[in-house]
Amino acid sequence: MDAGHRVTVLTPPPHYPAGRLDTAHDGVRPGTVSRGAYGETVVRVRFREHDHSLLSRTSDQLVAASDSVRRALSLLSGSQDRPDVVVATAPGLPSIPAGMLLGRLLRRPAVVEMRDAWPDLIASSGMWGPGQGRGLRARATTVTHESLTLLQRRAAAVVTTTVSFADVLSARGVPRVAVVRNGAHVPDLPLLPPPGRGPGELRVLYLGTMGRSQGLETAVQAADLVRRRGVQMRLRLVGSGADVDHLSALARELDAPVDVLARVPADEVLTHYAWADTTLVSLRDWGPFEWTIPSKMYELFAVGRHVSASLAGEAARVVEESGAGDVVVPQSPLALADLWCALAAERARLDVGRAGRLWVEQNADHDRLATAYLELLAQVRT
Repeated sequence: MDAGHRVTVLTPPPHYPAGRLDTAHDGVRPGTVSRGAYGETVVRVRFREHDHSLLSRTSDQLVAASDSVRRALSLLSGSQDRPDVVVATAPGLPSIPAGMLLGRLLRRPAVVEMRDAWPDLIASSGMWGPGQGRGLRARATTVTHESLTLLQRRAAAVVTTTVSFADVLSARGVPRVAVVRNGAHVPDLPLLPPPGRGPGELRVLYLGTMGRSQGLETAVQAADLVRRRGVQMRLRLVGSGADVDHLSALARELDAPVDVLARVPADEVLTHYAWADTTLVSLRDWGPFEWTIPSKMYELFAVGRHVSASLAGEAARVVEESGAGDVVVPQSPLALADLWCALAAERARLDVGRAGRLWVEQNADHDRLATAYLELLAQVRT
C-alpha cells in the first residue's frame, strides 16, 4: 500500500482451525467489506463449517473459492476496478483453479502461490485414510496432482516459500517459479534476553498447530524419557488442532512433564517465548516436508530463542546455517531427549544471541519480502 498500489483480498471470515466462526469476530460475516490493517480492502466470502476430515475441509474451501469468483466478478469487473494481477494462494487447493478462472475472465495474469508442498502432502500424510493407495482414492490423488501441475504450468508465475520446492516445480516443467519466503517483521519483535545459565528446570515450548503434520507425540515421548533420566524439564504445548486430545491423553498415560494449553491470542505469545529456554519446531519425516519451512520458525529466530528443530530438509539446513539452534532427525524421541538432556547440562548453548535475528533480517524480513514480491508482480503484468 505504501508503494501506491490498491489491494483487494477475498477471504472467508476467521474460522480456522475449529471450522466454526471465531467468536472474537462475531461481527464479521460473508459480504462484509472492511479496511485492513495495511489499507487493503477485505471482502469476506461464504464458508462452510467443517471438521478435521479432508472431505469436510475441502468442501469448505470449495464454497469459499466459488464465492470468491462470484464476488470478484461483481466488484472488480469495471474498467476502473479491474486488477492488474490476480494472486491465488494455497493451502486451500480450490483457490488455485478459482484464481486461474478469475484471471481468465478478467483478462489478467494469474499468479499461483503455494504456501506448502501441496498436493504432494496428500499421499505422504495418509489424509485419505485407510486404503488411500488403492482404487478411487489413489486415482483422486493422481488426478489432483496432475491437474494442479497443469494449472501451475499455465500460471503467469508460481510463488513458493522455499528454494527446494521451487526446484521441484521447475523440474516438473513449471516455466516461471519465484521464491518469496514466509518471514517475520523484525522491528515488531523484541530480542528477548537469554535464558539463565545456572542450573534449573529446562523449559521447552511448542506454540502452534497441533495436528498430524507436526508429529508432537514424539516430543511428549521425549519429555518422558528426559524425566526417566532424572533431568528436570517442562514441555509446554500451546495451540489447537486435531491432535490436542491425543497429546493430552498420551501425556497423562506416561505421566510426562507436559502441559497442553489452549491457543492464545497474539498479544500473549511473547509471554510464552519469554518463559521458554528453547522452542520446538517439529514436522514428521514425510518426504514433502523436506521442501517446507514452518513459518513460526522465523519469528522464533527473530526473538532470539534457541530452536530445537525436529525436522529435515531445507528447514534443518536453515537452522544450522543461521546458528539459531540444534537439529535432530524427525520422529525420534531418543534423539530429541538426548538434545534436551545436553541443553540442560550445557545451558550456555541456549544463548544464541542475535544469530537467528540477523538471518531473518537478511533473508526473511517482511519488508524485504514485500519488495521482492512487488518486483515479481510488476514483471508479470508487463
